[in-house]
Amino acid sequence: MHLLFLLLLCAASCCANTHSNQPDIEPLMDNVLVLRVPYGKGSRVYVNLTCGGAHQNQPVIWKKDGMELEPALQGNHIRVLVREMDGGNYTCHQSTDGQYLNHTVILVRSDPDNRTVILKEKSPKEGHIHCTAPNYRGSFHCTWTRTEDRPNAAVLLVKAERDLKKIPCVLDADGSGVRCQDTDCQHNEEQHSISITVYIRSYSLLEAYSKTFYLRDIVRPAMLPNLQTSDRRVFSWGYPESWEKPCTYFRLQFEVKVVHSGNDCSSEDHIEYNTTEQTQYEVNVKTRRFVFCVRAQDKFTRGPFSHWSNCMVNRNDVKC
Repeated sequence: MHLLFLLLLCAASCCANTHSNQPDIEPLMDNVLVLRVPYGKGSRVYVNLTCGGAHQNQPVIWKKDGMELEPALQGNHIRVLVREMDGGNYTCHQSTDGQYLNHTVILVRSDPDNRTVILKEKSPKEGHIHCTAPNYRGSFHCTWTRTEDRPNAAVLLVKAERDLKKIPCVLDADGSGVRCQDTDCQHNEEQHSISITVYIRSYSLLEAYSKTFYLRDIVRPAMLPNLQTSDRRVFSWGYPESWEKPCTYFRLQFEVKVVHSGNDCSSEDHIEYNTTEQTQYEVNVKTRRFVFCVRAQDKFTRGPFSHWSNCMVNRNDVKC
């Protein structure tokens, strides 16, 4: 009985070890496999590759990143060893004339994936991705910044969705942002959040960065247009052209600040400070040299402020 127990225990242990040695690998997109490896463990993982069913009976040779493998690997099905983060682009060719047939890119992600080195963290609260929207029509823009050590990292894939429905996105030309359009966006209250995941690679290293938000939390009005004054005391402005209509429903509130001449609007050393829902404001200061500043935010959601608009007032002129 004791011997039987030991045999069963050994069998269970062998089964567990066999399972744990299976590579944690999954397809990300066509011709791209992602291998999960434990961080700092010196992993060695074998990955099975195939050139494709159409080349089953053809003489096939393999290359890695354009270089022939040593020792050479031949055949439609092969097994390659991936050491730590050393993935790559494996291409298969006809051995008779070297003609390209197919390829598989093996990328590696660290497990756990909270050790990120490709993108800069904008802030602990905001994370690595910053998203804004000019209004509630469903269009939004997300940006990120690469670290100094990974300036050439490339975006491989962007996934955005709301309530399991895909949201179409277009990558910025420099690869540092993406513009998306939620075509199902409605003016009624949002029931489901938007999630976006950016897959970015540096050589064989792959990292995924995600962000979840409601549109109401990222709507940022554009700069206020037509800021002007006729008497250097009463200032007026308009609603941004991109803002929602009617303005009686999509209300903005305005933060007004008067700062000393030579200071910018971010200065906390202000002469006068107030908030208003009107599109004009009369300053009450004695000095004839100052900077008038105004910016807007959604009155109801209290989301992000617009950038400051300003007028520089001097004794002889006003520049807005």
